[in-house]
Amino acid sequence: MSDSSAPRTAPARLPLADAPQGNALLRSLDGLLSRWLPGQRWFAGKGRPLGGLTLVSATELTPCTAGGQHPGLLHLLIRTRPADGDGTQAPPSGDCYQLLLGVRPALPPALGPALVGRPTEGPLRGRAVYEALHDPRLAGLLLERMRTPGTLGTLRFGRAPEAAIPAGLPARLLTGEQSNSSVVYGDAHVLKLFRRVSPGVNPDLELPLALAAAGSDRVPAPAAWFEAVFPGSGSKAGGGDAPEPLTLGVLAPFLAGSTDGWQLALQSLGHRTDFTSASHSLGRATAEVHTALAAALPTDVLRRPQLEQTATGMIERLTEATAAVPALRPYRAGLRRGYEALASYARRGGTCTVQRLHGDLHLGQVLLTPDPRGRGSHWSVIDFEGEPARPLTDRRRPGPPVRDIAGMLRSFDYAACQHRTGGPWVEEWSRANRVAYCRGYAEAAGTDPMEQRELLLAYETDKAVYEVLYEARHRPAWLHVPMAAIRRLAEPAG
Repeated sequence: MSDSSAPRTAPARLPLADAPQGNALLRSLDGLLSRWLPGQRWFAGKGRPLGGLTLVSATELTPCTAGGQHPGLLHLLIRTRPADGDGTQAPPSGDCYQLLLGVRPALPPALGPALVGRPTEGPLRGRAVYEALHDPRLAGLLLERMRTPGTLGTLRFGRAPEAAIPAGLPARLLTGEQSNSSVVYGDAHVLKLFRRVSPGVNPDLELPLALAAAGSDRVPAPAAWFEAVFPGSGSKAGGGDAPEPLTLGVLAPFLAGSTDGWQLALQSLGHRTDFTSASHSLGRATAEVHTALAAALPTDVLRRPQLEQTATGMIERLTEATAAVPALRPYRAGLRRGYEALASYARRGGTCTVQRLHGDLHLGQVLLTPDPRGRGSHWSVIDFEGEPARPLTDRRRPGPPVRDIAGMLRSFDYAACQHRTGGPWVEEWSRANRVAYCRGYAEAAGTDPMEQRELLLAYETDKAVYEVLYEARHRPAWLHVPMAAIRRLAEPAG
């Protein structure tokens, strides 16, 4: 996905990536990073013993080993090695993480919390190494680098031909994200940096670019991006000679003044106000995105063998979940009916169109932006990365649109369960907004998801079963939220 408009190739500064310097760099950082990585909110290996680290690539975006008081900016790709026999499902080769490290002779007090450590050997010996995104100066230097297409060592920078990216924008790191990191530049752009990376174009770059090319105004169009390409970086795209790139970051317009759908839903519940109009327009927005993706990218049709296999996979996940969460067991037979109805639908000749999807659609992934002219508001859809815990190949696989729809319907239930008193009014709020969302979708798409009964029921049930397993393992206090849906979905009427 690199930019084709007259890229400029910069001289590579790679002394830190070459042996023996690369080995010396890794030795000097290994202990520091092994202690620091497990404490980061985006580190996926929590609870797994860390066997060691492998340096995949190192690139100086600004000099790190030279003398002077100017901070250096070091880009690393590090592969973790799981400990032998740790009993987990970690990839045998470990996960690959993107790190951006600042290097200074002395660290200002304001950057103290970002300190990784001080190497006692190697090319960075005695210098302060820290998380660079906390440093507005280095975050600003990264933006300046992204304004110019070209290459620097293993890194390749691309830019949309017509994108306007102002220089000198102040940088601030956002907090609260779990799987990635984001930096906002002024009120103009936001840079999303993927922390755990793998070969292949990330859907959060691929799909917004396709939607922008199709003229969709529902998704902020990428302004710039960068990726890593080097020998042995991954499988070869299309069977050619070039390895697939690793998408590292995407710069997109920052929708200042927007509020995400989750916060709006909670406000509606807190003030007992109607939200169905917003849900209806959100359904229309979802349908417009699906329609544009289907027109821009290949689609396919699932027939009896594939749909029966889908139902079988759902039953297997239910069996695994009931073994792990005893609270599910009384509802197992009722939930199976939904999956068996999908298999019966397939045996009757039913089919299902599949296409590229958002993959993790919920109220937190949509933004409502007021029209500055006072002519209503506009829904935008963001974060097309999919579920970060799933392999990239799975996240890029086409699926039925009802999978996204089911995710949003479950999100209405989750919002309703945040209301402190609960009761019939809250249940009616969720039901009314689910119906309004589906009706808005039907008006824009021409197909009503509520009439695709077998598909919608199966995918919503599969999502709720996943939620039960997740909450039981990670947030037991939230288990009642998906269990309320489980009781409803297990009823004979579905």
